[in-house]
Amino acid sequence: MPPGGGGPMKDCEYSQISTHSSSPMESPHKKKKIAARRKWEVFPGRNKFFCNGRIMMARQTGVFYLTLILILVTSGLFFAFDCPYLAVKITPAIPVVGGILFFFVMGTLLRTSFSDPGVLPRATPDEAADLERQIDIANGTSSGGYRPPPRTKEVIINGQTVKLKYCFTCKIFRPPRASHCSLCDNCVERFDHHCPWVGNCVGKRNYRFFYMFILSLSFLTVFIFAFVITHVILRSQQTGFLNALKDSPATVLEAVVCFFSVWSIVGLSGFHTYLISSNQTTNEDIKGSWSNKRGKENYNPYSYGNIFTNCCVALCGPISPSLIDRRGYIQPDTPQPAAPSDGIAAYGATQSQSDMCDQDQCIQSTKFVLQAAATPLLQSEPSLTSDELHLPGKPGLGTPCASLTLGQPTPPSSMPNLTAEAALTDVLPLKEEHVGHQFLTPEEAPSPPRMLAGSPLAHSRTMHVLGLASQDSLHEDSVRGLVKLSSV
Repeated sequence: MPPGGGGPMKDCEYSQISTHSSSPMESPHKKKKIAARRKWEVFPGRNKFFCNGRIMMARQTGVFYLTLILILVTSGLFFAFDCPYLAVKITPAIPVVGGILFFFVMGTLLRTSFSDPGVLPRATPDEAADLERQIDIANGTSSGGYRPPPRTKEVIINGQTVKLKYCFTCKIFRPPRASHCSLCDNCVERFDHHCPWVGNCVGKRNYRFFYMFILSLSFLTVFIFAFVITHVILRSQQTGFLNALKDSPATVLEAVVCFFSVWSIVGLSGFHTYLISSNQTTNEDIKGSWSNKRGKENYNPYSYGNIFTNCCVALCGPISPSLIDRRGYIQPDTPQPAAPSDGIAAYGATQSQSDMCDQDQCIQSTKFVLQAAATPLLQSEPSLTSDELHLPGKPGLGTPCASLTLGQPTPPSSMPNLTAEAALTDVLPLKEEHVGHQFLTPEEAPSPPRMLAGSPLAHSRTMHVLGLASQDSLHEDSVRGLVKLSSV
């Protein structure tokens, strides 16, 4: 074998152990794939979602379906039984105008029912804990006796003091004009009211569509009721009133539904017209938040003082984006990779497969160390200076091989006797060739520092830090140490 010992060592280089195995011990770095979930799937409020979170509604939607049935049935009967007669007798514009009103009503209804009304996101556990600490510090709570601190804050808006209330469900201080809906279990920004007829809360983001819905529905109801009465009158002039009712029973049903609906719908439209003109909400009006009865200085700080401006802000202002991001993905907990074990875990998992290769590495490393120490003396190779021995990046005098890094598996502590025997077979022939050299007995020969280390790898690391007086003394001490090792 050549002095460098590179050939056999390359055959047993440490290779990365494959983790593609069915055993769980052999795949510590394998990550489990977790299916991405959207935020609406774990939404804390009492809402229902459809179309992958695009549609957001309240949980109680029975009255909403009743609203749809009433609008669809009444309009369908009108277009099927009244419009053909009225288009011939009066004008073809009647079904056209009715169709435009119908589609506008349905569009605004669905837009109001299927949208986010302005739900405020709940505080995270860290945010809630931080807010609790701020409340305790601000109110100076003491340890003596438990007294819950006040959960209000005061802010000044246009010279008017407004109290911000703390929501114990959402763990936040609600913004001005926000309120918590008990049915949907959400804090809604600029909360107006919860409308079961549309199956959703009415707030900042869908109030204008709600107002346009009730206003257009008022026009459609009045339109249908007016032309249903016209249809009955025209038929009664030809065949009599009773015969007219018998000839078109659907007309009678439409008239009854519109008669009982028009009053509430028109009245609701008028009420919300007043609220828009004064820039108030239904919640504020019912509570009397800005009523003059409470004091002369009590006024609505949100009003612009102009009816036209208030209407433009409510109906034509920009729509704020949704704050809950219901279709966004939940960030999964990143799986922590297994701690680096420097090959020990992999060695233990596949010890039966790598024992032979590790033993060969130990044997070859021992041969290489011993020959590297003895070769310069026997073959008179050019000596190395002490500066070259300490240069970073260059292998030292006793470096076993570049392929054995410090992060590789540590060989078994109990070395076979084959290691010492193989090392001695390389040293003894050299001893016979140089008969003229006087060897000391093992008792007289001083051992070099740290020569009898636990393993050849430890010996190879100490060779870099030896202080050398001269190159000849290094060679002599090395040979003396080998003789003592052979005697042991």
